[in-house]
Amino acid sequence: MSWLACLTCAPPLPIHQDCSCISHTQVQPLDIEEHYEDTSHQFLSCDSSEYALQGPAGGDDLTGLSVGPTNYQLLQSWVRRLQSGFNATSLKKKTHRYKSLYFTGRGFNNLSQVRMGRHIATGQLVAIKQTNLDDCTEEELLQLMNEVLLSRLFRHPNLLTSRLVFSSCCQLWVLTPLMAYGSADSLLRTYFPDGMSESLIAYLLYGVLKALEYLHRMGYVHRGVKASHILLSGEGRVYLSGLHSVYSMMREGKRMRVVFDMPHHSPALLPWLSPELLRQDLHGYGVKSDIYSLGIVACELVSGRVPFQDMPTTQMLLQKLRGAHCCLLDVAPYPLGELGGLKVSRSGVDSGIGESVATGSLSHSATAAPAERPQSPGPKNHSTTLHNLVQLCLQQQPEHRPSASTLLTHAFFKQVKRHTRDTFLSLMYPALPLTSPSDPPISSPPAPSCHSPTSPTAAEVMWDFS
Repeated sequence: MSWLACLTCAPPLPIHQDCSCISHTQVQPLDIEEHYEDTSHQFLSCDSSEYALQGPAGGDDLTGLSVGPTNYQLLQSWVRRLQSGFNATSLKKKTHRYKSLYFTGRGFNNLSQVRMGRHIATGQLVAIKQTNLDDCTEEELLQLMNEVLLSRLFRHPNLLTSRLVFSSCCQLWVLTPLMAYGSADSLLRTYFPDGMSESLIAYLLYGVLKALEYLHRMGYVHRGVKASHILLSGEGRVYLSGLHSVYSMMREGKRMRVVFDMPHHSPALLPWLSPELLRQDLHGYGVKSDIYSLGIVACELVSGRVPFQDMPTTQMLLQKLRGAHCCLLDVAPYPLGELGGLKVSRSGVDSGIGESVATGSLSHSATAAPAERPQSPGPKNHSTTLHNLVQLCLQQQPEHRPSASTLLTHAFFKQVKRHTRDTFLSLMYPALPLTSPSDPPISSPPAPSCHSPTSPTAAEVMWDFS
């Protein structure tokens, strides 16, 4: 079935987990006030009697389709069907509206602008992801469909899901609670260039594992676990985003052990993908692929560098498929050429004595020029439990990796249960939450229009949610 047929087919069908067209899925609207504890969620509602949505001045709503077979028209048809299927918010122009304030970052392969917004009636702040539909390919439109529809299916406190979706002019607006601390990737680049503390890492990874446990139990594999998809709210709750890459493992009413679909990701995501996913052979891949990605994220949070990132794509693929080990350095994160005879650990028990650094098997790379990044003055000694966690996650064979449920009981996460959320927020210093629209962190570019390109400039990028 073509993607156009998916958008224009008959009324929503009952849930069929094996259906290749996810737009057939119909669910009941969620009562999010009952679901979320954070105050940042309490003003988002699916009750049409309470809130109505409107874009910027002159924006269109779903009642008027544009002329011509444009991406905007096709996705409008889909959004109209989505709204009908979920009994979502009425788009009649009423007094309750959202105002777009200023730019905070980019997402969805740089096709979307993420802006701070405000609900005029309540003054509550939200995040508005604006995507110019005419800039999207057919594959990207399908990913947008996947993200929005799945966000209606899932209900978990550690998954960032969209609660309001509507179109304005040629843009798709997706409203979510404001993530005041941004993404873990942005925190690393701005405040923790040489890595975070182990306690903060444990807190972030624990929240991600809770989300992955839920997804895997529901029969889905995420396929996009990375630091830029780990978000932190002002109240200190960890969220996993990036639902556009999620894939169902259900076929004909049965859960498959492995799947074979290759995600159409940008090359920038390749360092986080597991060897079995990249191999694309008859063995396929399963939910343990996400566990490998979590291990790469752990290395990223520890050192501020992404393993394999500076390698050419073909070399990275060869390294992963040959079983190259990626492990933690118990040293200050200087470039590999300056490490000399420093030792690394490949065991959760041994601290790393007697093993030398192999350039081909370990590639912690900087995201900025070395001269621009502050360097730690002394060594960083990581705990045995952290070494063991990374070792378990990065096992070459997926059957040797633990499940998300098993990892939640790992000794490394005992510290999460011993402390409060406020304790972990204190570890965020010097990072401060974005809680007021009065002082934009950077110059704000204009909101994307139907006729303006959305390609970013280096000066614009602050937060990366891709």
